[in-house]
Amino acid sequence: MLGDVQGRKLDKYAADYVVFDLETTGVNWMTDRVIEISAVKVQGQRVTDEFTTLVNPGIKIPIRASEINHIYDDMVQDAPAFEKALADFDMFIGDMVLAGHNIHTFDMKFLQRDSTRYWGKVIANDYIDTLVLARQCLPQLSNHKLTDLAGYYHILTDGAHRALADCRMNQAVLEKLGEELRSPVVRENIKRCPRCGQFMKKRKGRFGEFWGCSGYPGCRYTENI
Repeated sequence: MLGDVQGRKLDKYAADYVVFDLETTGVNWMTDRVIEISAVKVQGQRVTDEFTTLVNPGIKIPIRASEINHIYDDMVQDAPAFEKALADFDMFIGDMVLAGHNIHTFDMKFLQRDSTRYWGKVIANDYIDTLVLARQCLPQLSNHKLTDLAGYYHILTDGAHRALADCRMNQAVLEKLGEELRSPVVRENIKRCPRCGQFMKKRKGRFGEFWGCSGYPGCRYTENI
């Protein structure tokens, strides 16, 4: 949903959410453009609906991007512009919590940039980043890419790097991470901010290491180690 204040990152599991994914012309959220947006709606831990559309970015798709996501110029020539696709996506998600992999530093940046550009508003939905959860729940893994997490949980990765396939994969991964978060062993090893509930991280300052809230600068809570 659109609003005046951006949604918060939630370091927890939610039974109702919309997992989404973008395919883009590149990795720079300030200059690159969206070429596909997909989403899977989950209510009561069950998939209830799906949304997907290609997007005409108004520019040629770089070959390096097409080699990864297999989306080519001829496929998007009759697709809607992102202003239409984003409006449809906003209607689909309503006020539900969003979820996705690495969305805190990537996908949400695209959504916020373009919703501000089109309507002078931001996406106000709170969101869950499964990359953040995975790093906390599975510190023993050397890599936390979505396909690696899927492999760890024996989840099929067919169609990876297309938005809808990644959404389906991510939804299954998030349900597994939800189980991890409920595990007493994992709960004992996670330190949460008593003020906002987000994960605490070890940081370095002038006087040595300290605990700082991962929600900084929104939350500035700290503790001495």
